[in-house]
Amino acid sequence: MENKDQKEKQPKKNLFKIIGAMFKWMGWYWPYMIVAVALLYLITWARTLIPLFGQHIIDVILQGDGESKLPEIFQTWLVADTQTKALLIAAGMILIMALFRAVLIYFRRWISGYYGESIAYNLRNKLYKKLQNADYYFHTHSETGDLIQRCTTDVEAYKRFISDRIIEVFRLFFLVGLSIYQMAKLNVDMTWISLMITPVILTIAIFYFNKIEKEFAIIENNEAKMTTHVQENVSGSRVVKAFANEGYEVKKFEGLNRTFTDSDYKLIRKMSLFWSLTDFLCFMQFMLIAVFGIVYASRGELSLGMYTAFLAYSGNIIWPMRQLGRLVGDFSKSTVAVWRLQKIVNNKDEYNPDEPNTTPDILGQVSFKHVSFKFKESLEDQIVDINLEVEKGQTIAIIGKTGSGKSTLMNLLVRMLDYQKGEILIDGTPITDIEKHYLRHNVGIILQEPFLFSKTVAENIGIADRNIEEQRIESVAKTAAVHQDIINFENGYKTLVGERGVTLSGGQKQRVAIARMLLKPKPILIFDDSLSAVDTETDIQIRRALQKEWKESTVFIITHRVTTAQEADKIIVLEDGKIKETGTHQELIKIEGLYKNIWEIQSRIDLQLEGGE
Repeated sequence: MENKDQKEKQPKKNLFKIIGAMFKWMGWYWPYMIVAVALLYLITWARTLIPLFGQHIIDVILQGDGESKLPEIFQTWLVADTQTKALLIAAGMILIMALFRAVLIYFRRWISGYYGESIAYNLRNKLYKKLQNADYYFHTHSETGDLIQRCTTDVEAYKRFISDRIIEVFRLFFLVGLSIYQMAKLNVDMTWISLMITPVILTIAIFYFNKIEKEFAIIENNEAKMTTHVQENVSGSRVVKAFANEGYEVKKFEGLNRTFTDSDYKLIRKMSLFWSLTDFLCFMQFMLIAVFGIVYASRGELSLGMYTAFLAYSGNIIWPMRQLGRLVGDFSKSTVAVWRLQKIVNNKDEYNPDEPNTTPDILGQVSFKHVSFKFKESLEDQIVDINLEVEKGQTIAIIGKTGSGKSTLMNLLVRMLDYQKGEILIDGTPITDIEKHYLRHNVGIILQEPFLFSKTVAENIGIADRNIEEQRIESVAKTAAVHQDIINFENGYKTLVGERGVTLSGGQKQRVAIARMLLKPKPILIFDDSLSAVDTETDIQIRRALQKEWKESTVFIITHRVTTAQEADKIIVLEDGKIKETGTHQELIKIEGLYKNIWEIQSRIDLQLEGGE
């Protein structure tokens, strides 16, 4: 069933802006469309001459007492001393016109295909670049499956419209217009009769467009939800299996599939009604032409040749009118596709060229001065008046409950998010004055759930530098305590990592991600709970290796482990977005507070495990 709330939430579309975007995205390829339209005019003009050749053959050559309606230049070419020669010349002329049309059709279709594919190619590149440059908020509020559908299905719908359906609109206009012009030369009264039902068909087509445009928007939305569900379940197949949740996910997909199918059925019912009604009207129009043609011919007001020409021209008018349904349907689908694509195209890049873009030397001294931040949809600050001084080379551990703002604070440092109050400085320079690419090149961040590409282990580690030496890849792998695991793989560093790293354990993925970040020296490193999947011994091994090789770097470690935090130069305890405690491990365990509670709990657990209790 159609979801009424869903319909109400659909943003209002401006048809004129959508059409403007269609032509704007064509860029410098619009002259190709003009050439294609010009060729189409010649093709259609040649087609509308064929019935006049038939009229000339019947009325002039065969009956010998009629007046030819062909252009004079063709009439002079058809003059012959015998009827047989005249018929042969007429047949030859019709064949030449057919060959002429065939050649033009070939070039017209080649040009249409060329500019259509070129525009789609450029648009896909633009969309991909837009997605790469979209900010953190855009990606966290967009569904992956929906974005994929926009960049594939919707681009194809737009390409098909500009390269084929627009041409079809011109073909309809030229064919009907030129046919009316030729018919008017034959008999004005019959021309009006031939057009009697055309306004009715046009009115129905406009009404049909208004109805199915809404249906296409609903179908696109339902398909996006279904695609997102498939994408999430394929990516998270191990989680589904771990919870034996296959039955639930299948049932959920069946529900989404049913919603999509039902909305498709609803559109099909409307399309069926339109096609059947317009078919009936088209045959009614054909019947009117046939009946009135016989009446006029019986009165002597219409020759036999003219009557047969009118029957041919009636097809040139009736069948294009019948094609309105397909054109209107495709136009509706295209406007919905372009409207959906505009969400990506019109989204502002996070890299604002008007912002300051200085590239100062970054050594590693970091200052947070009265920093506060809240998300757009939130009423309260998630980060509240943070003040923190970090010297170059220091290791800062950040600890706190889930949702206390630890990751958000680090996202502010790399400008994934922008704070609303206060200031963050690196070596005395506000980060808002530092060019974002440059900032992120100098601040390395390793996430709790790293993303690995479907490449070899070596390619995943060396992804930041395609020309990196194997010795360097092995060196950082040793620092990240993953070298021994890799050499035990069947193909070593050439082992292919599955999509999102599914062939590796959680700890191995985290360590490969750490190795990848350590490939090039960075003055500031952030470990966003990225050691959570490794055991305590490996955790200590990695940190000691870092202290030895990266002692000049400033390191922020987000962790829930006291054993990880206790070796830091300074520990920050966050609660509700505020710094509640700060100091060294020895200082904090002497103070009644969150850190001491965590330390005592984890210490008791460790003792119980060691004692075998």
